[in-house]
Amino acid sequence: MLWLKALHLIFMVTWFAGLFYLPRLFVYHAMTEDKAGSERFKIMERKLYFGIMTPGMVLTLVFGLWMLSDYAWEVYKTSAWLHIKLSLIALLVIYHLLCLKWLLAFKRDENTHSHVFYRWINEIPVFFLIVIILLATVKPFQ
Repeated sequence: MLWLKALHLIFMVTWFAGLFYLPRLFVYHAMTEDKAGSERFKIMERKLYFGIMTPGMVLTLVFGLWMLSDYAWEVYKTSAWLHIKLSLIALLVIYHLLCLKWLLAFKRDENTHSHVFYRWINEIPVFFLIVIILLATVKPFQ
């Protein structure tokens, strides 16, 4: 079980690295005015999203669900903290998909948001990370 938890955490860190960095790339991309710079950001964003973030998300979910099915099912039925954590993870997956929407808008040169918008968007994963880690370690509402 400890191997599952370790793998879950490794891929969670990978996923969050991308969740923190991709919106930062969007900030710089939104500020870019030259074609070469824009094309460079498109490549970086695509590689980050599909090469790091999405595999990180999928493997985080796989190992998390594996742990849930192996030993946490009884905890799931009785612990509000786990319900909250899983709900936040569902919202985080939606955020991940929103990042894809913004990535595709940049790819098609149809971005309508300013760099300030992406600066604010960049802070969302911080909230999720703090609350999910606190829920998983402190386990309130038992």
